[in-house]
Amino acid sequence: MGLVWKEALRNFSIYLRLEKSMSENSIEAYLGDIRKLEVFFTGEGGAIEPADVTHNGLKKFLNHISEGGISPRSQARLISGIRAFYRFLLMDGEISENPSSLLESPRTGLRLPEVLTVGEIDRMVGIIDLSKPEGHRNKAIIETIYGCGLRVSELVNLRLTDIHRNEGFVKITGKGNKQRLVPIGHRTLREIDLYKIDRNRLPVIHDENIVFLNRRGRKLTRSMIFAITRDLAERAGIKKNISPHTLRHSFATHMIEAGADLRAVQEMLGHESIITTEIYTHIDRSFLRDTLIMFHPRA
Repeated sequence: MGLVWKEALRNFSIYLRLEKSMSENSIEAYLGDIRKLEVFFTGEGGAIEPADVTHNGLKKFLNHISEGGISPRSQARLISGIRAFYRFLLMDGEISENPSSLLESPRTGLRLPEVLTVGEIDRMVGIIDLSKPEGHRNKAIIETIYGCGLRVSELVNLRLTDIHRNEGFVKITGKGNKQRLVPIGHRTLREIDLYKIDRNRLPVIHDENIVFLNRRGRKLTRSMIFAITRDLAERAGIKKNISPHTLRHSFATHMIEAGADLRAVQEMLGHESIITTEIYTHIDRSFLRDTLIMFHPRA
C-alpha cells in the first residue's frame, strides 16, 4: 500500500525544508497546492491516494480548478507545485511513473514588473524629511535596497557585522539561509553612516546588531518596509504600483541596460535558479565590485 496523503505531505515538507532549503513561506505555498489535490481526490466519496493519481486524473483536477475562476498565472504556479510533488514521489520510489510529466502550463503572457527611473528614485529620496527621527533611516533603506538589489527579508535582517566597508561588500543571507557577497557603493555606505548617528540616539536598542530599527529599538517588519516605500512613491507623485521589489528590480534593470554582465547582476541578486553553482565559482569578486562601480547610477 502506497503513502496516504498525510504521510506524503509530511515527507514532501521535510524534503523541501532539508534538501531544497526552501523558506517556510515557499514550503507552505507548495503544501497548499498539494492539499487542493488531496481535497479533490478524496472528496465525493472517493479515496484516491497520491500514487494512484493518473495523468487524466490530474487533467480533470486542473479543469475543475480552471472552472473555479483561478487565473492562468495561478494555474501555472499550481502545476509547478504538482510537478515538484510527483518528482519527489518518483525520486523517493513511491511511484514508478510521473503522472504530471506531460501537464501543460497555461499561457500566462509576459508580465514585466514595474521599473522606476533614476529620476523617480531621486524624487522618492528627495521627498524624505531628514529633520524627522526616521528621515535618515528611511533614506538609507531606499538607498540600500536600490544600491544593493536586496529582497525585503534580506534588508530587515541585515546586521552591522555583515557590512565589510573596507572590502566594499555586504554579506547577505538570502532564501534558504544561503549566503552571498554583494558589492555596496560609497553612497549607500554614507547614508547608512548618517542613519547610524540617529540610530545611536535611540533610548533603547533591543537588537544591537540589526541595522534598521524602529523607534522602539527593534527590527523593522516587512510590512513597515512596504509602507515606507509606497508612502514615499505616493508623495513623490509616482503613479506606478510600487513595492520594495520595484527598487530591487530597478537595480537589476538599470545595471543591465547600462551594459553590466548579466551573470554578475544575477549573482548579486542571489538567483541560484538562473545561475548554476559552477558559474558562481568562475565569477571573480573584484569583477563584481567593478561592475557595480562602472554601471550603477549611485556608484
